[in-house]
Amino acid sequence: MTITSSPSSSINPLLSIVIPTYNEKQRIGATIEKVAAFVVQQPYPIEVLVVDDGSSDGTADLVDALRTGNERISTLRGDHRGKAYTVRTGMLAAKGDYVLFSDADLSTPIEEVTRFLPFLQDGYDVVIGSREAPGAQRYDEPAFRHLMGRIFTRMVQVITGQRFEDTQCGFKAFSRRAAKIIFSRVQLYGANSPVIAHSKVTGFDVELLFLARKEGMRIREVPVRWYYSPGSKVDPLRDSWQNLMDVVKVRLNDVRGRYQGGPRDAEVESR
Repeated sequence: MTITSSPSSSINPLLSIVIPTYNEKQRIGATIEKVAAFVVQQPYPIEVLVVDDGSSDGTADLVDALRTGNERISTLRGDHRGKAYTVRTGMLAAKGDYVLFSDADLSTPIEEVTRFLPFLQDGYDVVIGSREAPGAQRYDEPAFRHLMGRIFTRMVQVITGQRFEDTQCGFKAFSRRAAKIIFSRVQLYGANSPVIAHSKVTGFDVELLFLARKEGMRIREVPVRWYYSPGSKVDPLRDSWQNLMDVVKVRLNDVRGRYQGGPRDAEVESR
């Protein structure tokens, strides 16, 4: 399928890429270089929003220096409130017809978004990268990390009824309409998120997909290439527990009627 710019692209970019950062000074240079190279190679307009989560190592200053003269890249700065809040900030600020958020380490190469755009242009509201869908490729991941991920997925399925095989891959795209609806309605890490002292990995992705299903949105799970990053801030044991507690909170929020949406279930497909 050919990727084309929509009529609104004369004003807005076709694609927005949101990159949350927190103390990423050591590797953000390589990330900006790769993303900038990808952007200039595409035949459609793209904006890049680097959203800094109150880094203390000068990450945002470095991004500002690297993006000098490149009007397609912007830096948004905020207090340290965690990745979920930071992603939300960027997704709500994005102007593209389609909006992707990607981990700062590019563990899923940015080029994989070209596999998402045809589905978005075909009417899907949400397209998520999957490390488990047929055709996905994982590189250098420790066996215990993979096992814990599979256990977490099964628990998500039992607790929430979702059928996704990978909710946690940090590479997800939304139509702008879907992004505005979903990120404005999140309960776990929304507008009232407090300032925190340390990095915090959460299960916010599960809430995003739960809300999309509540709204009856069309969701596509697409296989991606994924490379394990030794410098990841994820603590498998601590963060798995935090993620599980977030999943339970999502279910409780739903029971308490805190998620407003239609009773329709979403169409979920994988490829």
